[in-house]
Amino acid sequence: RPPPPTTVRGAAQHTPTMVLEATILCIDNSEYVRNSDYLPTRLQAECDAINLLAGAKTQSNPENSVGVLSLAGKVPRVLVTPTDDLGVVLNAVHSIGMEGTVNFPTGVQVAHLALKHRQNKHQRMRIVLFIGSPVESEVGELVSVGKKLRKCNVAVDVVSFGDVEGNAEKLEAFMQAVNKSNNSHLVTVPPGANLADVLLSTPIFMDEDGGGGSGFAAAAAAASSRAAMGGYGGADAIMDGGDDPALALAMRMSLEEERARQEAAAAAAGGEGAADASATPVAAGAADGDPQMMDEDALLQRAFALSMGGEGAGAAGGEDDEGDDPALQAALAMSMNDDAPADADPLADANYVNSILSSLPGVDPNDPSLQAALGNAQNDDDEEEEEK
Repeated sequence: RPPPPTTVRGAAQHTPTMVLEATILCIDNSEYVRNSDYLPTRLQAECDAINLLAGAKTQSNPENSVGVLSLAGKVPRVLVTPTDDLGVVLNAVHSIGMEGTVNFPTGVQVAHLALKHRQNKHQRMRIVLFIGSPVESEVGELVSVGKKLRKCNVAVDVVSFGDVEGNAEKLEAFMQAVNKSNNSHLVTVPPGANLADVLLSTPIFMDEDGGGGSGFAAAAAAASSRAAMGGYGGADAIMDGGDDPALALAMRMSLEEERARQEAAAAAAGGEGAADASATPVAAGAADGDPQMMDEDALLQRAFALSMGGEGAGAAGGEDDEGDDPALQAALAMSMNDDAPADADPLADANYVNSILSSLPGVDPNDPSLQAALGNAQNDDDEEEEEK
């Protein structure tokens, strides 16, 4: 006969299972969570941890659902009924405000009522309570609520932070009443610790049977959720690239694109100011280059600059008067001669005539024949004046 199969005694074979749960996350949004003993504040640290937990619950099993409930205020309110849409949960957590004090027993019972109306009745019921303020309810009332939840097979996880010592006795009594087959847990986070980092290594992120497979999946999902939300430490402090390289690369590219867009916008704003400041000098330079392209105002300004001699030449860009239009200089000289009488002959002024002759190409003002012609013209003019 063949030998019997070999077996190893004492080696339990563990098969990881995906826990199907409907979870209500209860947020402490009382006035006590304004304190900053947990960075940056109790409320922000609490919201970061809730974002992690919501991501872990929804990604560890596609059929899991998560809801959100606020414990403080006039009455506890269900912000989101159990759903598998992580975006709705994160949006509700982000928009929550601080008001009033915590009503512990009523909040737990409202959460239980929301779980009873879940769509998938095959899901296990779990409540996660974040308590960061003093619990004012009596121990007997808490024990009574805990026994009711135990009877209905509702698991409860409590995260105690803030007023840890003052709530220790009441929360321990509540956990003893609600715990059934070690399905409920109490986690205490001391002041100064990172709430989200502490919860990652607690049974709240692990499955009930102690399997490491789903616990690792929950931690990875929590890391992705935390990276997506950004947290209070920034994306660089949350993601080191080891949890999800593709996500880290996408985030890095997004940050670089945003930085490039901001730099381009700043450069465009600076360029507009520089263009406005340089518009006038550029226009002036263009006008100096071609007199035909000038308008009337620019032409008058240039004529005035030319009439000022050396100063005008410097203002026009250091150009010499030799390259200017002779007719323009003559017209300018005539227009600027305000002291001359209205009926005076311009040719009677020897300096004026010499300046015109010197500006003409190929003409020598000192030519004897030219000087004789000018003298005859002057004599003729004098005779005409005497006859008048």
